[in-house]
Amino acid sequence: MERIECIPIGIVRSPYRNSGDAPRQGRLADTVAEIHIHDACAPGLEGIERSSHLIILYWLDRAERGQLYAKPPGESRERGVFSTRSPARPNPIGFGVVDLIGREGNVLRVRGLDALDGTPVLDIKPYSPEIDCVPEATGGWRIKK
Repeated sequence: MERIECIPIGIVRSPYRNSGDAPRQGRLADTVAEIHIHDACAPGLEGIERSSHLIILYWLDRAERGQLYAKPPGESRERGVFSTRSPARPNPIGFGVVDLIGREGNVLRVRGLDALDGTPVLDIKPYSPEIDCVPEATGGWRIKK
C-alpha cells in the first residue's frame, strides 16, 4: 500500500494523562482542553472565531494499531473495527466535535475533546450544522448521557 505522511499542526493539552482518564466520548464531558497550534500553522487560524464548534482530527499516538475487531462498551461480542469508534484501529485517527470557547493567539480553548495530553493534532475544520448534521442518520449503538 502507498504510504501517507501527515505532519501535526499542533498538540493537545488536556488533563487526561492515560487512556483510563479520558471519557468514552469527549462530548459526554465538560472538560476544557487547549489546542496549541505550531507557529508555522498559526496563520491558518484566522477567522476561526466565527465558528462556535470545530471538528478536530488528531492522531491517537498511544492506541494499538492493526486491530480489525473491537468490542463496543455494553456489547458481548466483537464487531469489525470500522463499525465502532474504538481507538485501536489500523490508522488511529481521532475525530471530535468540540465547542470553541475562545482563542488566544495560537491557542484554542475547547470543550468536549477526549484526547490525551500531548496528542498530535492533524487538522481542524469548522463544524457546519447544514452539512455535518444528519438528523435521519442511524447508528449501530446508542450513547446514554
